[in-house]
Amino acid sequence: MSTSEERKAGFLAIELDGAGYENLAAAVLAAESAGFHAATFKDTPEAGRANALQRAAFAGPVTRTIAVVPEVDTVYTEPFHVSTQLASLDYVSGGRAGWIATAADSPEAAVAVGRSFVQGEALAQEAAASIEVSRRLWDSWEDDAVIRDVATGRYIDVDKLHYADFETPADFAGPAYSVKGPSIIPRPLQGQLPVLATASLVGEGLVPAEAVDAVLVSAPTPELLAAEIRDVRARLGSSVAIVAELDVVLDARGQAAESRFVSDQESGLARFVGSASALTELLDSLLQDADGVRIHPAFLDVELEELSRLVLPELRRRGVLRPPIQDGTFRDVLRLAPAENRYTTTAAATVAAGK
Repeated sequence: MSTSEERKAGFLAIELDGAGYENLAAAVLAAESAGFHAATFKDTPEAGRANALQRAAFAGPVTRTIAVVPEVDTVYTEPFHVSTQLASLDYVSGGRAGWIATAADSPEAAVAVGRSFVQGEALAQEAAASIEVSRRLWDSWEDDAVIRDVATGRYIDVDKLHYADFETPADFAGPAYSVKGPSIIPRPLQGQLPVLATASLVGEGLVPAEAVDAVLVSAPTPELLAAEIRDVRARLGSSVAIVAELDVVLDARGQAAESRFVSDQESGLARFVGSASALTELLDSLLQDADGVRIHPAFLDVELEELSRLVLPELRRRGVLRPPIQDGTFRDVLRLAPAENRYTTTAAATVAAGK
């Protein structure tokens, strides 16, 4: 990760759960135009509604700079399918895809797929296994595995495809499984998609910190959020990006934020209720310690208008918000180095050892 001085210019993400298919393109383009670096998509199962990954896939081709980052569950979805669908998302978005790896504590989800309910510490085990499977499968094709040699009729160099050979550990709480591989599609454009998870899911005895690229940090109030960011940084180290979570209700369209605030819609996240100028001060402060902030707008169209008009321009003027990255990737947003392929490295070492 970066040094503390480099972190001064952070990034902003916005949750687009409030946008349906009928206005999703307009919403993600408005967020991109405003200068947001990433759009995230909450996976809230509802009858007749496309899931988060499908909405991200719809948004990817219509945008140019903003990253598209869906939530995808690691417990009740098949790891092989998760890996290939996310790799496809990276292709349709031009290398701007990410993954918020969630672990559903949901008896209903278990019943829906016909497997046992998972809870407690086993959730982190499921998440860690799913992330590891995906990372191995993304690496299972070397970057130059596709050769398209018309003269010989060879499309793929089979020597540059590798088995993932994953097996769940002996102490795995859920049903054991294995994944042979390789993947059914080439390595993603980014090599490895950035993986995010909630900070509560990551750490010793949970999902290993080295398995994720960023963590989402929450607290009950804005006042406690900065302290929680520092605590997570101390616990996980500097190799993981910190993204603060913030619900936002703004003064807008002649109405005070307090009058627009719906008290029974509790998310468990810190909530800011007030003016655009006061929010700017809070974000300025949070970005001194966090690498980024994900904003959850109370009403997407209303809050996005105020954020675009008053908040992001002022943060950029102050130099605490990075400009959008033209022709960049989500790895660039998180300041991640190019992803090495574990199998290419291993193969090269084997060749070198045999000489």
